[in-house]
Amino acid sequence: MTERTTTYPATEAPGGDLGRRLAARRVRLGLTRRQTAARVGIADSYLRYLEEHSGAAPGTGVLIRLAEVLETTVAELTGGAVDLPPAPGRAARERHFTEMAPGECQALLGARGVGRVVVPTATGPVIVPVDYSVIDAAIVFRTALGATPSLASGRQVAFEVDRIDDAFSRGWSILVRGFARTVTDPRERQWLTEQAYNAPWAGGTRDVWVRVDPQRVTGRRLRV
Repeated sequence: MTERTTTYPATEAPGGDLGRRLAARRVRLGLTRRQTAARVGIADSYLRYLEEHSGAAPGTGVLIRLAEVLETTVAELTGGAVDLPPAPGRAARERHFTEMAPGECQALLGARGVGRVVVPTATGPVIVPVDYSVIDAAIVFRTALGATPSLASGRQVAFEVDRIDDAFSRGWSILVRGFARTVTDPRERQWLTEQAYNAPWAGGTRDVWVRVDPQRVTGRRLRV
């Protein structure tokens, strides 16, 4: 029986969200198309098709193997973990920042789960990631007594959350500035425990609630 070789249509440059992310991630890892295809277990021509054809829709199995080889996740490859404009596009040479409206900032803050708090310390400011929730318009997170995030209590702090798509050079960033305090009232602590929609990812005993009441919230979006 004669072996049949399947060919796939190609364009001159990556034309879709998935294709650009595949190519960008592969290049970042220093992998050639042939090396990547061999590790995934697909033909070079098929990988080229995925990278260059905007309508490519590989199966779940292929996506999982691609994510493993490229040391990422299926969500990142398909754009499921990033807030993108509704239409596919390409990274442009000219990009600019636009200020985000307060309502948009609040909506994005409430949709995320991990942010960075800037904590003043005796040796200078320290930036640490925390799992947070937005409850009654305040940023709240749990930490441990003596841990770096707990040092925010009683101080003016900055809190930042963002999402960047480096394949398209698009994304957004929100900065919250406000006063942080430790929640000591038992009823308020119980209320926060009941309302919080995530748990501390660091594990261990994290029973100190810190609340940041925003005094100023600003956001910027990078657009093409």
